[in-house]
Amino acid sequence: MDFGKILTIAISMIFINNFILSKFLGLCPFLGVSKESKSALSMGFAVIFVMTTSSIITWLIYNFVLLRFNIGYLRTVTFILVIATSVQFIEMVIRRYSPPLYRALGIYLPLITTNCAVLGVTILNTGMSFLYSIIQAFFAGVGFLLALILMSGIRERLELIDVPESLQGIPIAFVVASLMSLAFMGFNGLRF
Repeated sequence: MDFGKILTIAISMIFINNFILSKFLGLCPFLGVSKESKSALSMGFAVIFVMTTSSIITWLIYNFVLLRFNIGYLRTVTFILVIATSVQFIEMVIRRYSPPLYRALGIYLPLITTNCAVLGVTILNTGMSFLYSIIQAFFAGVGFLLALILMSGIRERLELIDVPESLQGIPIAFVVASLMSLAFMGFNGLRF
């Protein structure tokens, strides 16, 4: 295991190839849950868990079942099924141990199932080694968490200032997300 490669994957997935701010995947939960830091933090940890566990399971299924039996065309359907199962598991755990958090996340928790960022990570990881695919999935989730936390902090501050009526709510959220995306595009110049 090469520490330099792990560091490169971490920096790449958190800053350079951030699924929300560079690839524009997973915007629905990003905009919906980023109103409060607590729910953004919880959603971020849920996405990290789902991305990591889904990548582990889908890598194993893809390499040891789908490729072995020459049924690689079932990859997308299989991956969505694995992601849906992971989301159901985390939803049951949150509902059991934190009902207020479950209510705060609302519809956005089941939306992780259809979150294209999670599916994108699992598909990208099929061409990597098992260990590096786990590391990439984990740090992709950390990048998702970072974007959620930054956005929630900004949106909480926006509640305290006078925003023109035409920009209140989602319009100002899109403006902020655009500016954050531009800032993260500055990381594209990093070369290792």
